[in-house]
Amino acid sequence: MYELPHSDACERNKGPILDALMDVLPQAGSILEIGSCTGQHVAFFAPAFPGLTWQPSDRLEYLSGLNARVLQANTPAILRPIELDVLGSWPDQLFDGIYSANTAHIMSWPAVTAMFACVGQVLLPGGVFCLYGPFRTKQGHTATSNEDFDRSLRARDPAMGIRDLEALEKLAQSAQLRLREIRPMPANNLLLVFQRNEDKLHD
Repeated sequence: MYELPHSDACERNKGPILDALMDVLPQAGSILEIGSCTGQHVAFFAPAFPGLTWQPSDRLEYLSGLNARVLQANTPAILRPIELDVLGSWPDQLFDGIYSANTAHIMSWPAVTAMFACVGQVLLPGGVFCLYGPFRTKQGHTATSNEDFDRSLRARDPAMGIRDLEALEKLAQSAQLRLREIRPMPANNLLLVFQRNEDKLHD
């Protein structure tokens, strides 16, 4: 029997994240998840949003396990996962919302920049981009544990690291997004809610 990929962190944070998403995601439409990884989040979230269709995605090396999770979920609300490297090609469609968890700090900065730029292109006007994870504010790291985590990330790969909230906000502004809400989450994480400007889409 195939053993599904599993993340303890996903299992711990899926409940609090769902509670937050209930307040900010649209009640109908399509949601792109960037970096679905094990698929635990999308499988848990989908039943709570009967009007939403979810498009999970990740890089090629994660698709096998992600596909298995989606097959187990067995719901038309979760589409077949697609390959998505933020530095490569993006889906040729528009979404009512976009969600990503614990991705910005493991991506290189060029990848984070590309993610925001492309989110601005595939997100419908008024749509929301929800980005979850640890972030650094003007006051610095939100906890000593985050500072230690940041140090360990950079030791592992200098391209990784907890991102500055101000720098992300600048990327968002360039992509026609505004930071609508910063929601504190358990374990010193934040949910950043960006909203696409209510104007015409990029040509």
